[in-house]
Amino acid sequence: MTASTATPARTAPSAPPATASALDTAKVALAVVAPTLLQGVIRRRPRMVRFARRLDADKRAGRLLQRLRRQYGGSPLMLKVPGRSFAVVLSATDVERILRETPDPFTPATTEKRAAMRHFQPHGVLISTGEERTHRRMYNERVLDTQETEHRQADAIVAAIRDEVRRGDPAGDALDWRRFSTMFARIARRVTLGEAARDDERLTRELDRLRDAANWAYLRPRQEGLRQRFQRRVDAYVARAEPGSLAGMMAGTPSTTDVDPAGQVPHWLFAFDAAAATAFRTLALLGSDPSRAETAATDLRFLGACVQDTLRLWPTTLAILRESTRETDWDGATLPAHTSLIVMSSFFHRDEGMHYADRFAPEVWLSGAARRSPQIFPFSAGPAGCAGRNLVLLVTTTLLAELLRTHRYTAVQPLGPPLPGTLDHTRIQLRRYPIAA
Repeated sequence: MTASTATPARTAPSAPPATASALDTAKVALAVVAPTLLQGVIRRRPRMVRFARRLDADKRAGRLLQRLRRQYGGSPLMLKVPGRSFAVVLSATDVERILRETPDPFTPATTEKRAAMRHFQPHGVLISTGEERTHRRMYNERVLDTQETEHRQADAIVAAIRDEVRRGDPAGDALDWRRFSTMFARIARRVTLGEAARDDERLTRELDRLRDAANWAYLRPRQEGLRQRFQRRVDAYVARAEPGSLAGMMAGTPSTTDVDPAGQVPHWLFAFDAAAATAFRTLALLGSDPSRAETAATDLRFLGACVQDTLRLWPTTLAILRESTRETDWDGATLPAHTSLIVMSSFFHRDEGMHYADRFAPEVWLSGAARRSPQIFPFSAGPAGCAGRNLVLLVTTTLLAELLRTHRYTAVQPLGPPLPGTLDHTRIQLRRYPIAA
């Protein structure tokens, strides 16, 4: 099958929820839920990611979920958890429905997510409901230009990235995660808050500490003093409203009293951390495939497809969570209110029915096949899809294009084939060579 005719894997139609046996519930807890939690749902724990990589945890989880889908027929699988209602989603049809019918009856503001994100962003749109969510989502979309193909600050953003590459591109013939992430963090602070925040590494460290605590959700007390200190630093940059930054755009964006504009900024900074990991993984994939690297160096559209397929292969959101706000009819059965629905991104993105499941396939984005597939959602989808999708793609593709413009990169340990199910980006090592003039 050629890329132009690629089609998504066929999955079972929606069906009434089934109930897993106690044994299968335990297997899901051990093979699916535990590795996700241990790796860190808000901020990755490098040691746990390395451990998951050795176990090839994502592929193990995928094999289990494939078996359960065959065994139970593809309907949402209710887990036997005392005192709580959990269901693992196994059908792309159900994924499409859940993401489309967000936030009601399937809210992103799940119990676990609210407990986690309140550590660093208590007024975030992802954990908001009702009119507050509507107003905050609208504000985010206006500042991030969600509905536009190109952000209004694109010229300033591109100029800032080019300047950062010129000023901060690591010297020498090696590039590792520490050097790359340091450069990306400067770009993120500059794009979000302005050049005045470029060297404010303390801001990033404080956010990282809060996110580390957020990994434990309600199991760890909130560090309210630290959060307030961090937010005051953000507030100061927002008040400066530096032209060419998102903070500058915020000054001219109207909001209602329940939005808390500066309170939205932590999530934007948080999201750029995931963007950095994706960009570095993309560079490693291109460093393992010289012919594609040559194309990516001169074709921004192809480079954007490379970034999106990297996100398909290694989603930065390991599990998408929704919670039913009320009892919901599900094909003749009743899905209980407050059921937490678990959508494992890596399971659907690498479905065994897709011929490109475990290979680097940017061509499926160029053909439109990946975008048409309901089981591929690197930026989520529906009313709660990533409001910063286009901005993230602009930043990552611009940075990668600038790096590839002057150098070629090779992975010290080439990626695949076959590609690993779990990839620890912090261990990637690249060598780089200047392009002859």
